[in-house]
Amino acid sequence: MGSKHNPSGNRRSPVSIFIVIGLCCFFYILGAWQRSGFGKGDSIALEITKQTDCNIISNLNFETHHNNADIIEPSQPKVEVFKPCNDKYTDYTPCQEQDRAMKFPRENMIYRERHCPEEEEKLHCLIPAPKGYKTPFPWPKGRDYVHYANVPHKSLTVEKAVQNWVQFQGDVFKFPGGGTMFPQGADAYIDELASVIPIADGSVRTALDTGCGVASWGAYLLKRNVLPMSFAPRDNHEAQVQFALERGVPAIIGVLGSIRLPYPARAFDMAQCSRCLIPWTSNDGMYLMEVDRVLRPGGYWILSGPPINWKTYYKTWKRSKEDLQAEQRTIEEMAEKLCWKKVYEKGDLAIFRKKINAKSCRRKSANVCESKDADDVWYKKMEACVTPYPEVTSANEVAGGELKKFPARLFAIPPRIAAGLVEGVTVESYEEDNKLWKKHVNTYKRINKLLGTTRYRNIMDMNAGLGGFAAALESPKSWVMNVVPTIAKNTLGVIYERGLVGIYHDWCEAFSTYPRTYDFIHASGVFSLYQNTCKLEDILLEMDRILRPEGAVMFRDEVDVLIKVKKIAKGMRWDTNLMDHEDGPLVPEKILVVVKRYWVGGGDNSTSAD
Repeated sequence: MGSKHNPSGNRRSPVSIFIVIGLCCFFYILGAWQRSGFGKGDSIALEITKQTDCNIISNLNFETHHNNADIIEPSQPKVEVFKPCNDKYTDYTPCQEQDRAMKFPRENMIYRERHCPEEEEKLHCLIPAPKGYKTPFPWPKGRDYVHYANVPHKSLTVEKAVQNWVQFQGDVFKFPGGGTMFPQGADAYIDELASVIPIADGSVRTALDTGCGVASWGAYLLKRNVLPMSFAPRDNHEAQVQFALERGVPAIIGVLGSIRLPYPARAFDMAQCSRCLIPWTSNDGMYLMEVDRVLRPGGYWILSGPPINWKTYYKTWKRSKEDLQAEQRTIEEMAEKLCWKKVYEKGDLAIFRKKINAKSCRRKSANVCESKDADDVWYKKMEACVTPYPEVTSANEVAGGELKKFPARLFAIPPRIAAGLVEGVTVESYEEDNKLWKKHVNTYKRINKLLGTTRYRNIMDMNAGLGGFAAALESPKSWVMNVVPTIAKNTLGVIYERGLVGIYHDWCEAFSTYPRTYDFIHASGVFSLYQNTCKLEDILLEMDRILRPEGAVMFRDEVDVLIKVKKIAKGMRWDTNLMDHEDGPLVPEKILVVVKRYWVGGGDNSTSAD
C-alpha cells in the first residue's frame, strides 16, 4: 500500500511560497498606482484629453440654407414618423384657436383666454412653414422689416394705415414705429415718458405692455436697455403677437380677462396701456388691481388714450363728456386706493407711480386679497382685491427689497434670495449657480458658434431655474423667455428681480405663441421633470411648432432620458447629436444638440426617420 503522505521531493519550500506572495503584492500595488492617475499611461491619456475639444460637432450645420432637399426614406424605419399637418395649420395656436374660442362666454374676455384641446383633439403632426419662408432679418434691421412670406397677413396695413403701425412694401412689411397713440413714432413718445420716468439710468428695466399691437413701444424700448413683455389676444387684429415676435420683440398671446396674468407679483418696473381698450373701471377695478399685483413698489403705470384728454376726443370716441369725465375720475379714485399717485398728465398721457410701501398709503376701503401666495396664478381666477405690500420696518424702505440699477442687478443678490423666500436657495447656492451656467453657456458657444450672435434673436429657456442661462447669455443681440414650469420650484420672481423676463407655463399644454417664433430653445432637465407627467412626444411636437426652420435646440438631461428623446426626434425632421457632458464621459448628464431642417408646406412632405 502506498503512503498517505507526499514524498519529500514534492514539498514546496517556504521560500517559493514567500516569493509568490511577494509578486502578488507587488502587482497589486503597481495596479493601484496606475489607477491613481500618477502612472505614465494615465498622464499621457490626460494630456491627449486636454488637447481634444470634444464639444465641437462636425456633422451638424447650424447655418441657414433654405433649400428643400429631397428626403430619403429609410428602408427599415424603427421609430414613429410624424407626418406634416395640413397646410391650413400653418399658424396653428392650439390653446387660442378661433373655432374653440367661440364656444366660450364673451363676458370678461373668457373666450380669448387659454382653452387647450383635449388629448384626443391634439394634432400629432408637424406644423408646416408657409411657402417662401425665410430666416428673419438680423437685429436691429429685423425690428423694422419682416418678410411678407413669413407672416402673410395684410389686414393691419389697411386697418391701421393712418396710425403707422405697419406698411407693405414689395415682399416685406415695414414698421415705422407708430402706434395708435403715437402715430409719429414710439421714440418721441418714449422721450416724453423719460422726462418723468428714470428710463435712462437703469432704474427701469422690465416693462409690461397690455394690449401691445405690433409691439412698437417694446421694440423701441429695447434700444434703451429696457426689456419689455408684451401681450395681445388672438382676435380680429390678425397676427399682432406674431408680428411682434417676427420683429424680435418679447410677446405672448394673452388678455386681461378672468384669469390672473402668468407673471409673479412685483415683476415689472413699468406698465402701460396705450389705447389698449381694457375696461379699467369694470368689475370693481379688478384689472387695475391685477396690474398693481405685478407692478413693483415704486413702479410706474402709463395710460394713454381714453379717457385721458377726453375734452379733445369725446366726439371722436362717440362718447359724452360726462361719461368720459366720470370714467377718469373713477380710475383716479381706484389708483388712490392702490397707493398710486398721479405724477404727470399732459395731452393724451397720464402717468401714475406706485408708492414704495404701505406706510404712506391711505387706503379707504380697498378689499385686501386673502391668498398669501400672490405668485400662485396658473389658471387661478382674478379677484377684485388688492395684493398687500410686503412688510417694511421704516417709511423709506422699499417693500420687497430695493433693486440695483441694471446691469448691476443682473448678478446682484436678488431680494427674494437675500430674505430666504426661495426654498432651498441660499446666497451661496445662487452664486454657485451663476458660475455653473457661465461654464455651460461657454460650452454651448463652442458647440454652436451662432449662439450669442444676431442669428438667434428669440431664445427660450424651458426650465429656467434662477435665470442663470439667460444671465450668462445677456446681450442686446438676443433676449430670453425664461419659462418656469408650474410643477417646478417657483423661481420666476427671482428672474424678474435680476432684470430678466419670463412666464409660468405647464409643458403638458401648448405655449401661448404662434408657430416659428423662437430661433433657439434651451431645455435643461425638462424631460426628467415631465417624464411621468405627460407624453414626451407632445412636448417635442410643441417645441417643433414654436421653433423656426433651421433653429436649434440644446437639451441637457440624464442620458437615459435623452436616449428616449432622441428616438422620438428621429421622426421629426430634426438632425441630432448626443454628446458627453463638458466634464467628461463619466458624468451621467449629457447634452443633445438638435437642428430643425428647413421645409415648407405644399410640397413633398415626407419625413425622414434616419
